[in-house]
Amino acid sequence: MAVLMGVDLGEKRIGISVSDETETVAVPLTTILVKSRHQILSEFTKVINEYHVAKIIVGMPKTLKGEIGISAKKVTEQVEWFKRFIDRPWLFWDERFSTQEIERVLLAADVRRERRKEVRDQLAAQRILQSYLDHARFERERL
Repeated sequence: MAVLMGVDLGEKRIGISVSDETETVAVPLTTILVKSRHQILSEFTKVINEYHVAKIIVGMPKTLKGEIGISAKKVTEQVEWFKRFIDRPWLFWDERFSTQEIERVLLAADVRRERRKEVRDQLAAQRILQSYLDHARFERERL
């Protein structure tokens, strides 16, 4: 098995998480403050090289009806650009409500507003990746 990278791709901040080598547990890693595509590419490359990432799981912000809307199209366009420079498999994973769920958890835990902004996106990336890992494990065990 390999290390996977989870990405919550936002316009202002990007959350990053990684899995363990057994592809069982997702761990929040960092939040990237967006300045430019090249800066994001550099940050992605650092994580990919440091953790020997084999596959990248990107949250796909579908609409409530499960359709591809404006936000999902923006994510797809961004990923297509990154694919030109990062030779890894990229997979989209439904992320509806991931950030809202994380926000509710942080509010319930009485986390200060400034701290919520710092960790929200990386925790959303963790949720996206963990959801993918759980699904993949279920599919493997089913066979």
